[in-house]
Amino acid sequence: MRKGSGGRLQEVRPVPTTGDRPPRPKPVKGSRRREPTRRRRALRTVATITLFLLPGLALFLLLVLLPIVIAAYTSLFRWNGLGGWPRAQNFLGLGNFTRLFEDPIFWGDLRHMAVLIILSLVIQLPMALGLALLLNQRMRGRAIYRAIFFAPYVLSEVITGVLFTMVFSPETGLANHVLGLFGITEGATEWLADPDIVLYSVFLVITWKYFGFHMILYLAGRQGIPNELLEAAALDGAGPWKQFRHVTLPLLGPTIRMSVFLSIIGSIQLFDLVWVLTQGGPVHASETMAVTMYHFGFNRNQFGYASAISVAMFIISLIFALSYQRFVLRRDTQGAITSMGGLR
Repeated sequence: MRKGSGGRLQEVRPVPTTGDRPPRPKPVKGSRRREPTRRRRALRTVATITLFLLPGLALFLLLVLLPIVIAAYTSLFRWNGLGGWPRAQNFLGLGNFTRLFEDPIFWGDLRHMAVLIILSLVIQLPMALGLALLLNQRMRGRAIYRAIFFAPYVLSEVITGVLFTMVFSPETGLANHVLGLFGITEGATEWLADPDIVLYSVFLVITWKYFGFHMILYLAGRQGIPNELLEAAALDGAGPWKQFRHVTLPLLGPTIRMSVFLSIIGSIQLFDLVWVLTQGGPVHASETMAVTMYHFGFNRNQFGYASAISVAMFIISLIFALSYQRFVLRRDTQGAITSMGGLR
């Protein structure tokens, strides 16, 4: 007992010690579910990922890896594609690849590929970039212009090839008619039959077909750049060219690098347009590796040699893709790598 502030007596209760506390009730068996262990959760996560990956992995193995293995195997034989799989007596080893590197047609295909790549990087992509920056400005009918310039990409390669076969017709084609009105050319120009200009004619068709795709890529990248950065550069005294050089172009770097990658890979594997337009002629002047592979495989029934060409094309594409990713796209892909540790 003790006196309070008003003189009244108050009862002081002793503080219970640990030993004085009442015992806790024992948990009833089965009242709480036992939490899964970390290993069980990890196994469940792996099983879920595997289940979702199986359909895509099966298609990848069936449609990508298996044809590569078959092409690599048949490239070691002299095989006409008939009578079952190649036989041991037709084994050549690396004979098809030796023939490939001694074939002037193959080296011509490499030169054509290099010309198309250089023209794409120098003409097609800068034109697509300039058009994207122009269509990013405020103007009337901007959406219509974007749709018009993107429309050629929607057309299939076969339709585009047939269309430009008529456009480049020597007698009735639109190209000779328009150039004749301005007095640029006289007579009928053989756009697809002259070995000196046929490759450049094919490049014009490629540019018309694909520059809209690259334009949309650049336009999307430009719209991802905050206008506040350009306004701040303008306040610092930067003109339009300096804004483009020091703000827009560096921030468009990832988009430009990806566009260059797609353009080069497309030039290495080009087939559809060339086949419909010229079938590689005249005199192999517009032939690509894919067209050469088709000629030897399906026209001459030399599937072993055609497989060697396909393997060479695959190796060139693979080396370029890995090198480009290693040295050019390295900074762009570092932030896109997902760690499995976040699934724990």
